[in-house]
Amino acid sequence: MKTLIKNVNIVNEGKTFESDILIENDLISKIAIGISEDADQIIDGSGKYLLPGVIDDQVHFREPGLTHKGDIESESRAAIAGGITSFIDQPNTVPNAVTQELLADKYVIASQKAYANYGFMMGGTNDNLEEVLKTNPRNVPGIKLFLGSSTGNMLVDNPETLENIFSNTKMLIAVHCEDEATIRANTQKYMDEYGDDIPVKFHHLIRSEEACYKSSSKAIELAQKTGARLHVFHLSTAKEMELFRNDIPLKDKKITAEVCVHHLTFTNEDYETKGGLIKWNPAVKTQKDKDALWEALLDDRIDVIATDHAPHTAEEKNNVYTKCPSGAPLVQHSLVVMLENYKNGKISLEKIVEKMSHNPAILFRVEKRGFVKEGYKADLVLVDLNADWTVSKDNLLYKCGWSPLEGSNFHTKVTHTFVNGHLVYDNGTIAEEKFGERLLFEVQEG
Repeated sequence: MKTLIKNVNIVNEGKTFESDILIENDLISKIAIGISEDADQIIDGSGKYLLPGVIDDQVHFREPGLTHKGDIESESRAAIAGGITSFIDQPNTVPNAVTQELLADKYVIASQKAYANYGFMMGGTNDNLEEVLKTNPRNVPGIKLFLGSSTGNMLVDNPETLENIFSNTKMLIAVHCEDEATIRANTQKYMDEYGDDIPVKFHHLIRSEEACYKSSSKAIELAQKTGARLHVFHLSTAKEMELFRNDIPLKDKKITAEVCVHHLTFTNEDYETKGGLIKWNPAVKTQKDKDALWEALLDDRIDVIATDHAPHTAEEKNNVYTKCPSGAPLVQHSLVVMLENYKNGKISLEKIVEKMSHNPAILFRVEKRGFVKEGYKADLVLVDLNADWTVSKDNLLYKCGWSPLEGSNFHTKVTHTFVNGHLVYDNGTIAEEKFGERLLFEVQEG
């Protein structure tokens, strides 16, 4: 199977250049001007931009056990429509992926249902060190620890356990950092005043800057002490930005940072109109925090942009504060949100590609993905930077059927997505066959 894309603007490794690109089977076989080979399909890329497919390093696709909210099939389908060709799913499903057997079960499901390439994090708890240490770094992206009980009963709060995990694994450890004691005390304070129906505008004061900083600084201290590879998920505060560095290349960093699209998009002012729909953990915080996150993203203290895609039903989200779950669906829209920021002059195309494709590949050592290079897997996304459309119920692909971005106008559009050389999304039409593969990771010392 050969696909030829002609006269397209390729964005890769800090450059944008016009070229043709030939895909043979699952690989990029040639990048050059004026390729004239016969191909099964030829796509005119004139005026469009070709990016490496997005690698989203943090999603919750809800399978198994929570599939009324979303599942691997529905959410990976939304992902490819949004230009995401690979995802890394988190272990807080039901049951939690905290044994090798339960982790393997998720891979079996994905092998049958995933439209995009997939990896699943192994979950750590206070008492599963033995299982954690059996994890194969060749085909599992890392270990996930919840240092605040954001979601379910996966809180790891035993200092001895934490030190053991950090000291004994060479795998990347990804962490959710919020201090549990601080959150509980803050919650109680507001419940004493409001009961269960706390106004959501106080969410960022309950899951406060202090709760975030206390936890992330402690995790970093432990990583420095033990030499562990630490990746801090979904940073949300200005204060935490002082914990990260930009004076060495990403491949040499042992401590890395991620920001999510929603923390770059919303502030606490938006609770007034969006309410519980933008209730996330960690919370969306102030304009000052948002500005600091943007600054750190652009100066490379923050390495990766992700979604923390976490669907819930509309009914669940309409509950009173203490019963309204945190999280929202984002995979269908994360790339266009960032492209809108490019249109508004906030970030370059090259930087978007770096943070959403190249850097997740470097950080997780994903084999042969994340770049537009000959010999690499043909995970590619074609975008039109001059296409106007509005997010509405009738163009959402999430199983939960809603988005915090409904009513938002965008001026860029994903037109084509390729997964392993297959055209899986073409101007709104999704291929029926699934071509997602299990992600593999290069294993090296350190």
